[in-house]
Amino acid sequence: MTAQTPPAASTPATPHDAPDAAWLARLVGVALDEDLGPAPGRDVTTQATVPADETGAADVVARADGVVAGLVVVAEVLDQVATRLGLAPATVDLRVPDGTRVRRGDVLATIAGPVQVLLVAERTLLNLVSRASGVATHTRRWADALGGTGAQVLDTRKTTPGLRALEKYAVRCGGGTNKRMGLYDVAMVKDNHVVAAGSVAAAVEAVRTRFPHVTIQVEADTLAQALEAVEVGARFLLLDNMPPAVLAEVVAAVRAGEARTGRVELEATGNLTLDVAADVARTGVDYLSVGALTHSSPILDVALDLTPAATS
Repeated sequence: MTAQTPPAASTPATPHDAPDAAWLARLVGVALDEDLGPAPGRDVTTQATVPADETGAADVVARADGVVAGLVVVAEVLDQVATRLGLAPATVDLRVPDGTRVRRGDVLATIAGPVQVLLVAERTLLNLVSRASGVATHTRRWADALGGTGAQVLDTRKTTPGLRALEKYAVRCGGGTNKRMGLYDVAMVKDNHVVAAGSVAAAVEAVRTRFPHVTIQVEADTLAQALEAVEVGARFLLLDNMPPAVLAEVVAAVRAGEARTGRVELEATGNLTLDVAADVARTGVDYLSVGALTHSSPILDVALDLTPAATS
């Protein structure tokens, strides 16, 4: 695959790391298996109607305003399709980097090569780019709503099975911040863990003993729970389902003790919506975590249009 990019002056550097290449290859492989059947698979329509030696070009086009994400998958999809079909690879000219605000009608990328490759790759490519761009677009609305408050929007583990790395990448493209990637990198002590351990203190100490180098976060539903968690050494609290007035009280109490305890990061969570985002941020929390970034974002409509030269 030959990847072409516009000059640096018109293509700002992408301010976020792309998903791991090996993971991305596995994701694309599974997606193509779904569409084509087990490898190498087939497209009974395209392979019957389009000669294998026909070449052409196509534009990947935004059909709505939004923030683009997921263009990092385009080359991988095309490469794997070309390999499955035994045809020459396509070339990719990315017109914008992931994270760019785009308008309806903007060309996101131009691809060229065997028309069979372009058409067989079409739906898998568009599904992934549309999904990621939808997450990025919704995240940008949250980031804009929090502008000037000092608070950041966080994602959660409420992701589409198999797509977590891509969706969390899309959150970064939209101006959000990733929380933990999974159960393995950060300890999150929630109500069921407290019940199982017997107390907040027991749960925190158990994690600290078993995994001494892991960051520990504690969920709190009340002021008393928040203060207990801080006293046993938690330095990151999830303040769950608290109205802004109660949240402000908890934030003030925790902040008042920071000269003694050290800095505590505070996260508001629980059914947050855009219309209350700024009010919640003004309570003084550091983060708002929003599951809807990944579990409820609509796709951004993206299409693939063959250029006239491809059909001549």
